Amino acid sequence: MALSIKPIGDRVVVEAAPAEEKTASGLYIPDTAKEKPSQGTIVAVGSGKPEEPLTVQVGDKVLYGKYAGTEITYEGKEYLIMRESDIYAVL
Repeated sequence: MALSIKPIGDRVVVEAAPAEEKTASGLYIPDTAKEKPSQGTIVAVGSGKPEEPLTVQVGDKVLYGKYAGTEITYEGKEYLIMRESDIYAVL
């Protein structure tokens, strides 16, 4: 997917995974009780810092903090812009 947003420095753009619709036992979760997703896919990366290149790349599935990043809407889709240091792990 080609995204025309180019993050600056050590920032990345993440498309959050959809929230769970039902539990493992089959119960449906109402919209008011759904938690924010804490994983997603990187769709754009910045150039990094000169002394510290980025270790993630476009297409990586990542885990990040619950309240990490800034939510934006671009062309009708929801994205998060966050620093690479807000990412906990690559899946």
